[in-house]
Amino acid sequence: MTKCGYVSVVGRPNAGKSSLLNWLVGEKLAMVSHKANATRKRSNIIVMHEENQIIFVDTPGLHETEKLLNQFMLDEALKAMGDCDLILFLAPVTDKLTHYESFLEKNKKSVKHLLLLTKIDNVSNDEVLEKMNEYEKYSNKYEAIIPVSIKKATTHADILDEVTKHLPQHPYLFDPEIMTTETLRDIFKEFIRESIFENISDEIPYETDVLIEKVQEKDHIDVVKATIIVQKSTQKGMIIGKGATAIKRIGKDARHKIEKLTGKKCYLELFVSIRKGWTKNKKGLKELGYDVTL
Repeated sequence: MTKCGYVSVVGRPNAGKSSLLNWLVGEKLAMVSHKANATRKRSNIIVMHEENQIIFVDTPGLHETEKLLNQFMLDEALKAMGDCDLILFLAPVTDKLTHYESFLEKNKKSVKHLLLLTKIDNVSNDEVLEKMNEYEKYSNKYEAIIPVSIKKATTHADILDEVTKHLPQHPYLFDPEIMTTETLRDIFKEFIRESIFENISDEIPYETDVLIEKVQEKDHIDVVKATIIVQKSTQKGMIIGKGATAIKRIGKDARHKIEKLTGKKCYLELFVSIRKGWTKNKKGLKELGYDVTL
């Protein structure tokens, strides 16, 4: 009998969740940014390990804030924690234990979890062992603690073998050939958002979103038309840039990401539209796919 189940990947903003998942699946599917709180919604990434199917759920970072959009993001993470068979809690090795202690309080259903120490490449082995010793007082809470280096030391099996141990016996929930339940439209949207985060500074990326207006798949080329949503006219000016330099840079970056995934050429056309205060009211958020119920 095969094993199959949902595994939620959680942690503070910028803990390395999306990078880990892209590494495990061997494709760039999840949005990655050095800026915190880039991931806004849950997404499923499917990994086949031997005869078993693991449905990883990428989540926004666990954090506290009064902003409506951030409340939606926290709710997405909490729902993922409550609806899964196993949790991977990612803890950067240089973090204090307070983030983990906050996670334990939020894990209301006491779903079993693995503790992954991330970002260990820049510290010594002694520092990793010291941090593992600090977590030892919570050893009755987690199933295992695993130091993770996706750059060199860790293999996929180091994580996937341990994850599989804790999954239920169950038939596959998805076709084993697919890597994600996300549509191409969703993935293209995240690639464009990621390119905005990478090419536009300060707080502007946090007040932008992307609407995919059209995706036309042809034999040798994909045609994608999308609108970047901003809140203010000044933001629109910065997204476009002098002589349209900024939006051209965003488009070029996003197009390369799309072409690398699909293996085809991409014609990407970007527009910019102002929706005043969209991040601050439930109606504006819902229109862009963020249904705030709080």
